[in-house]
Amino acid sequence: MNILLAGATGTIGQAVADTLLSQGHDVICAVRPGSSLRQSGLRTVECQLTKTGSLTDALKSRPVNAVVSCMATRSGAADDAWAVEHDAQSNLMTEAAQAGAGHFVLVSAICVQKPVLAFQHAKRAFEDKLMQSGLDWSIVRPTAFFKSLSGQVARVQGGKPFLVFGDGLQTACKPISDRDLARFVVSCLSDPEKRNTLLPIGGPGPAITPLDQAAQLFALLGQPPRIRHVPLALMNGLVGTFSLLGHASKRMRDKAEFARTGRYYATESMLLWDAEQGGYDADATPEFGTDTLWDHYAKLIAGEAKTDLGAHAVF
Repeated sequence: MNILLAGATGTIGQAVADTLLSQGHDVICAVRPGSSLRQSGLRTVECQLTKTGSLTDALKSRPVNAVVSCMATRSGAADDAWAVEHDAQSNLMTEAAQAGAGHFVLVSAICVQKPVLAFQHAKRAFEDKLMQSGLDWSIVRPTAFFKSLSGQVARVQGGKPFLVFGDGLQTACKPISDRDLARFVVSCLSDPEKRNTLLPIGGPGPAITPLDQAAQLFALLGQPPRIRHVPLALMNGLVGTFSLLGHASKRMRDKAEFARTGRYYATESMLLWDAEQGGYDADATPEFGTDTLWDHYAKLIAGEAKTDLGAHAVF
């Protein structure tokens, strides 16, 4: 098929592009002006998806069967979140439909089950718009990514303790690799059972806690565990301080949102939420793939893999 791919410069987008190419699809990547892609065999169209009509001319002579969007906000700040997670996605959906796309595959996030943060509300608002669009849709809600759980590997290798919030048992997740997630996302294009449905997805179980991560990381390094427990009150204090200062400064408002993001991931599990039971259900969280976080840690320690942590370094 002719696939329009958005978010191809990100780690998930790159993995999706590789999978699409390996399956023989013709891939057109919507990229920001000046962006470059590492893969060969990909066609690109430069656009600013935050602006209405940015793709219209570029797609006039390029019919599209389906669109896959891996776009996500980089900063998490409220303005950026709504501009990317909602407005840009909406423009992409409209222009792809005009180019003939009948199916929109969206990579969302499992945390939109309980939206608190700006980017979660923006993602959820676009999900609702997509479901009402008249297009076929597949909304993939991944659990935690390997990248977001790799921020402490280097510090532990450097002799520092592993940091956990509270007792280290409050949260759990079933992380999924970029490669496995990409295979699942691309399967939505051909599997009729994955159309017009919400698709929460994690990697191989069982669910793991921050204490599990610490124990396995030290075991791989052949070191006795050194764990430092950080009180959740510290997060609450940062949120309160930045929120107060945010009344007079956008920069502080953005810092407050960033602190709220940290607190969210320190207190909420990335698993399927059971509204009736009022809790997360590890057993009900779907699993897919074969890659494990422990394999990823081992490759990082051996220097066989690298992780561009970006903002994830704080976690």
